[in-house]
Amino acid sequence: MRGRAKYLAYKEAARALVHAKLAQFNAHYNFTLKKIFIKNHKSRWGSCSSRGNLNFNYKIVGLPPELQDYLVVHELCHLGAFNHSPEFWALVQQTTPSYKALRKRLKEVH
Repeated sequence: MRGRAKYLAYKEAARALVHAKLAQFNAHYNFTLKKIFIKNHKSRWGSCSSRGNLNFNYKIVGLPPELQDYLVVHELCHLGAFNHSPEFWALVQQTTPSYKALRKRLKEVH
């Protein structure tokens, strides 16, 4: 597989992974999910739009599982607190107690 076909395969793998992890973690949070997008971001792993849409970098599939979990939880928790306030981090900590170390590791990857 080369070029675009390889990218599309990774993108579909990322979509399946993200949807599975969102279902897993949202069983705890019970946020209302809107649209989920898998994109080719150059410098970010994920984002949450003002409309509540979640965006993830397709390269999430290459991360270790614990960083995948952190990334999904991080973006999911923006549905409960749109900023990086203490309330937001308290939400993240509910399912990812080691989020500080994972956040640091993720920054070192990208």
